[in-house]
Amino acid sequence: MEDDKMMDMKDLVDRLTLGVTRILESRPGVTEVKYVEKEPAERHMIVSWEQKNCCALPEDLRNFYLMTDGFLMTWSIKFDGSNMQLGTMVINSISALCRLGTSSFYTLPNAPTLADLESDTDDEDKEEPFKKPHFNSQCRIFELDSCNGNGKVCLVYKNVQSGVVSSSAEIWFLDRGLYWHFLTDTFTAYYRLMLIYLGLPQWQYALTKYGITPQVKQWFNMYKPVVYNTNNVADDDVTFINKLDPNQVFKNKNKLLPTKKKSGVQLAGPQKSQTSLVTNKNVPQVGSTTKKMTP
Repeated sequence: MEDDKMMDMKDLVDRLTLGVTRILESRPGVTEVKYVEKEPAERHMIVSWEQKNCCALPEDLRNFYLMTDGFLMTWSIKFDGSNMQLGTMVINSISALCRLGTSSFYTLPNAPTLADLESDTDDEDKEEPFKKPHFNSQCRIFELDSCNGNGKVCLVYKNVQSGVVSSSAEIWFLDRGLYWHFLTDTFTAYYRLMLIYLGLPQWQYALTKYGITPQVKQWFNMYKPVVYNTNNVADDDVTFINKLDPNQVFKNKNKLLPTKKKSGVQLAGPQKSQTSLVTNKNVPQVGSTTKKMTP
């Protein structure tokens, strides 16, 4: 009975991660892949968030939260004789989807806010096809991922009007220099990018005009994103990644678990590492100690 439950959960993880766990398992040097299982968000929590912030969640993001209240998957490699966490994929829970720009940027008295630190010039906006967000009354900005301190991935509502519920949102990246970079116009597209880039360090910078640092480029060369390495990945894996239908992936967990596919439970590729299913509904930090479930 417990074995069947574990097999069902592995099947769920494979669906939710679009086969990335199988791809990582086959990469040389990868020692462990951890996926933190989270319960679905309660509907009243989503409604409460929308009412509090006067914003309607995009349908695909709402469906995502109804399936899992956030996302956390990490993977480690063997480095200098010990395990080192390299890849991190995070989507904040609905309770951690906090608004930016309303509190002080520093923890000192009378410290400036993000709005105070923001540049007043719009020179760079002329070079971009999308109007950049601003920390003012016309934008509402919420943090999806803190990117381990390397920036922030944000859910941005623009052209906000007082008393009117905002429903159109985009995904932007705020770098450490407080410059904005457009990523995608839908959550589904961003979710796909996060998996394609395997959560490599600072992967969001690869989508900006600045690019990644030379040090990070070494990791990219060793563990290339799926989009860069399609010739070396099995065709079924590429198809699994590219065919992302949010109506099929982001739906109630209870509807997915009963589906048993015993032939698809085992991870493909050499078993150099093992995927750990971690049940911790309140994981405070990515690097915190978690308890593994033994199959």
